[in-house]
Amino acid sequence: MSIKNAFYAQSGGVTAVINASACGVIETARQHSDKIGKVYAGRNGIIGALREELIDTSIESVEDIAALKHTPSGAFGSCRYKLKNFEENKREYERLIEVFQAHNIGYFFYNGGGDSQDTAYKVSQLSEKMGYPITCIGVPKTVDNDLPFTDCCPGFGSVAKYVAISTKEAAMDIKSMCESSTKVFILEVMGRHAGWIAAAGGLAGQNSDEAPHIILFPEVPFDRETFLARVDEAVKKHGYCVIVASEGAQYEDGRFVADAGQKDAFGHTQLGGVAPTLANMVKQALGYKYHWAVADYLQRAARHIASRTDVEQAYAMGKAAVEFAVSGKNAVMPIIVRENSSPYKWSISEAPLSQVANQEKKMPIHYITDDGYGITAECREYLSPLIQGEDYPPYDDAGMPRYVNLVNKVIEKKLRTDFEI
Repeated sequence: MSIKNAFYAQSGGVTAVINASACGVIETARQHSDKIGKVYAGRNGIIGALREELIDTSIESVEDIAALKHTPSGAFGSCRYKLKNFEENKREYERLIEVFQAHNIGYFFYNGGGDSQDTAYKVSQLSEKMGYPITCIGVPKTVDNDLPFTDCCPGFGSVAKYVAISTKEAAMDIKSMCESSTKVFILEVMGRHAGWIAAAGGLAGQNSDEAPHIILFPEVPFDRETFLARVDEAVKKHGYCVIVASEGAQYEDGRFVADAGQKDAFGHTQLGGVAPTLANMVKQALGYKYHWAVADYLQRAARHIASRTDVEQAYAMGKAAVEFAVSGKNAVMPIIVRENSSPYKWSISEAPLSQVANQEKKMPIHYITDDGYGITAECREYLSPLIQGEDYPPYDDAGMPRYVNLVNKVIEKKLRTDFEI
């Protein structure tokens, strides 16, 4: 078997642990030098392949690659770019083959969520549809935890830990001040169609009397009057009300509470701030003093408080992707299988990319309380192991985390033509 180079790329919104998957891919590939030559990373995801902007990871030191495991964001740059179907844009696939041939690339590892796994699946079809042999393995990643088949998604556990802790700490703040100051606090978290991250906020309290008092899930239709009555009830009973709201909270007719009227690069509705929208409702109807916050990038960049479980699983998915490839598997994605919740035990299996692509795993209805505003004991049992353990990055003498910045040297292009995105 001739030695082929590999192409690895990061896609979609980055996470606190996506670089741990990159570390798993690169370190494992280096252990299989009899089958894999160099690992080229795409500069800004699949765009790097189309533009022939390939980063040579072989010049990075062993120490720097290892440091990826505790470094947040996307070390090689990510993108929101979805390949069209073969029939719609054959030129993209012809370009990929042209670049792959020029650089002897026979392995493709794409690290991302549902839209990214769709891209990975399309690339895996180059062999069948265009006659170019390529081994393609998806590497799961998404803070939204909405990929099917896998028990959880690398990236989610760390966001869940951040949101649970932030909710608990903010609730303690509000509780201490509510007598003469703020009575309502709203934390907006990510989650377009699936309420997994919002559900994690529920870990902050152990019973219905503890914050958060209200969780808004995309899976449960939002009703303004019921919501306001619940806020008023919580303030009168506890003196304050803490709300964790998914950005994807929507009315029964499917309209997002925070629809900004625009589309993102993947064609999804651009959401524009459910927290201030809810805060205005509270102010106008109830008159309570409020504060709101949007976790936004903070929740997915918070490597300083990452879940050790999440870090270990992210690395394991990158490692498994390479091991799958060198063993002859193709067009699959490694997945996490839960074998036991307490004590937590998991193993690795696989799912076909053809079934993973563009599928969303929403919150099971039995994970949401009957009133639609909280999480059940079964949900708590599912979530709890995913936020367990700490894996702090090393800190320097100035008190700042020591994150790595790679050389990221782009190799010389071999093709004469550029490609317009």
